[in-house]
Amino acid sequence: MNFDNYTIRLFTQNDSENYFQLVDKNRKRLEDFFAGTVAKTKTPEETKIFIFELILKAQQKTFFPYGIFDSTSQKMIGYIHLMNFDWNLPKAEIGFFIDADYAGKGIMSKAVSTVVSYYFDELGFHKLFLRTHPSNLSAQALAEKCGFEKEGLLRHDYKTTAGQFVDLIYYGKLR
Repeated sequence: MNFDNYTIRLFTQNDSENYFQLVDKNRKRLEDFFAGTVAKTKTPEETKIFIFELILKAQQKTFFPYGIFDSTSQKMIGYIHLMNFDWNLPKAEIGFFIDADYAGKGIMSKAVSTVVSYYFDELGFHKLFLRTHPSNLSAQALAEKCGFEKEGLLRHDYKTTAGQFVDLIYYGKLR
């Protein structure tokens, strides 16, 4: 999948160093809401194992990890995943983050829109949804910009890395 000067593609094992650098640079921003990612990517070696596990999950159709790459430099500048699939509907949850240096430039909203279109138009999905913390105003704005509608607030729906239970806002988009 492509837009502007960016490519979105499923992870390969060769992406582990690029992904480690992206996560490591943004670790503090990610630690509460990408707890598993942060915990499993503390070193380049751990990241290789983590990427291998993600690729296996993709083969099993339970989790699809995508890198967002600058087409000129081939640098990974962001990440999108789909998970929590219900293949009977079909529906899935989308999650994402972008390098702090690229935030606020509209790149992630275009990337999310591109992936959403692919899942609706090419794969025939009926619904995609996302969850975000009430304090994450940029994720809420992005969701709404991409046509997701607020469906509600779920109380104590997530446990942060620090062990705190937090509420999450659910957004959904129908085909």
